[in-house]
Amino acid sequence: MLRPYLVLMRPPNLVTAAADILAGAAVAGAVMPVAWLVPASVCLYAGGVVLNDVMDRDLDARERPERPLPSGAASLQSASLLAAGLLLAGVALASLGSLASARIGVALACCVVAYDAALKRHAVAGPLAMGSCRALNLLLGISACPQALGTHGWLAAVPLLYVAAVTRLSRGEVGGGRRRTSAEAMALMVASLLLLALFPAPHRWLLAIFAAVLAARVGKPFWDALVAPEEAAIRRAVQAGVLSLILLDATIAAGFSGVLAALAILSLRPLAGTLAGRFAVT
Repeated sequence: MLRPYLVLMRPPNLVTAAADILAGAAVAGAVMPVAWLVPASVCLYAGGVVLNDVMDRDLDARERPERPLPSGAASLQSASLLAAGLLLAGVALASLGSLASARIGVALACCVVAYDAALKRHAVAGPLAMGSCRALNLLLGISACPQALGTHGWLAAVPLLYVAAVTRLSRGEVGGGRRRTSAEAMALMVASLLLLALFPAPHRWLLAIFAAVLAARVGKPFWDALVAPEEAAIRRAVQAGVLSLILLDATIAAGFSGVLAALAILSLRPLAGTLAGRFAVT
């Protein structure tokens, strides 16, 4: 009975949401407030993906009839209540931190709803809105030390571009894509990696090493999807991009807090990988 609703929440992705908060806290140099912000982020992400399936139920009935809602494994009413409850819980948990955290939590919830309700149907606005959700999630972590938002808030541009790349490419997961779309996704990915590598961070060489590993991890599947934009190649690239969000967060943490903070975030990767073997990431 519970599994269909777990499928709706994309458990592997929830681990990457927590990694965003840990990376943001590493940038800000804060630890204790993260106790509230990690579950806030997880609830906001879970609510967003459940709401996404609620909004896409008719499309999924045609393209992915095995999904919980079109298959009847989960009820529309229960899924709708679950999405609303998770989003409200996420905002409430964020509000237990600072005023800045509360504001970012509200902005993130609004961005999630806007994406799911309308923006995802637009070729440009959709990927940028999804990227903005991830950017706000990183800012939520940085808000553990609110004064750090003024000096390090621009780091949010990296997950914005990175996730926009993954989202743009994901449009070809069903039925394959077009080479132009794959090229646009590749350009966004390259831009995010270049910006990441050029961080004026305290541990720049360590950051560069981690960034090179990240580029190798996502570069090949994205290149394969560019050369042959077929459904299978695109799905592999999207999955690599999603699961490598943990490596992206570890890279950010390495640049600002050193190798121990990076390894702590990377320790989440086996859990995400295990869950990805049992639940879909898209």
